[in-house]
Amino acid sequence: MTALIFDCDGVLADTERYGHLPAFNATFAQFGLPVQWTEEEYGRKLKIGGGKERMASLFDDPGFAAAAGPGDRTEKLLTWHKAKTAAFKQLVAEGKIPPRPGIKRVILSAIEAGWTVAVASTSAEESVRAVLENAVGSAAAEIPVFAGDVVPAKKPDPAIYRLTVEQLSLDPAQTLVVEDSRNGLLSATRAGLNCLVTVNGYTRDEDFTEAVLVVSELGDEDRPPIEVLANRGRARPGAYLTLDDLRACLGGPA
Repeated sequence: MTALIFDCDGVLADTERYGHLPAFNATFAQFGLPVQWTEEEYGRKLKIGGGKERMASLFDDPGFAAAAGPGDRTEKLLTWHKAKTAAFKQLVAEGKIPPRPGIKRVILSAIEAGWTVAVASTSAEESVRAVLENAVGSAAAEIPVFAGDVVPAKKPDPAIYRLTVEQLSLDPAQTLVVEDSRNGLLSATRAGLNCLVTVNGYTRDEDFTEAVLVVSELGDEDRPPIEVLANRGRARPGAYLTLDDLRACLGGPA
């Protein structure tokens, strides 16, 4: 059976710039922490997989560690991250993080065609489910989500995709991953899966050599034609990607 596995952040929605970054900064302010990430600084933090891990990197600065005060560091990170997740979910609920173009169309078409659709992300499961429901509505209930700390290592480690394939009994040769970053691409390909990349503002200039197809977005009928940045497979995209284009990516690089 054909399967599509979507990353969440940057794929289902442009969550990094409009969701996670403001949620992190709101959390820092809430707890009186002496940091506010700019868009440029956050772009560098995105090289670190996982929200708690990004927060933990702040402790590399002795000044921040001193300002954070005494107490168990792990407990502090859990408390901060819980508050950050709540702030992120509020932004989703307020409609401030719209789905990326083509996501709803492609997911609903794939489900209607009998494909298996799943989401695999190393973000907090609550956040991922909120974004997914906002993107596809009631169909989200039938889409399995693998997220958060269900694996011991974050992307680019392949653990999250290996777990998804194993739990859903997928055929790797019939499974396509949709990612937006090099870390995600490496996670997918190291798990033996072909990968389509939809870039965003933070990831457009990353190296996607291993991807079968690299596009600006999945596209929709009422939008300008997509931009094909690299095509190493058999797909021949038009103005937007179709299930036939995605199916053509399953053969891997030509």
